[in-house]
Amino acid sequence: MYIYKNIITLEPGKRGGKPCIRGMRITVEDILRWLASGMSFEDILLDFPELTRKDISVALEFSADQQKRTFFDVAA
Repeated sequence: MYIYKNIITLEPGKRGGKPCIRGMRITVEDILRWLASGMSFEDILLDFPELTRKDISVALEFSADQQKRTFFDVAA
């Protein structure tokens, strides 16, 4: 299992190996899609009380780091 900042976990077989939040079945992609659909941090926290503000922030940071790696991998 891979762990990013003690929040993002990658486990083979769970949600297709997608990055999840603290071993739950909520993925980074879920959080990004909720935010893209117009949900605020507060909306997400009300709908999913098992999440924290830090979970959402780290999901955004993780995604940004993945984009950075993708860009530099392609540019190389």
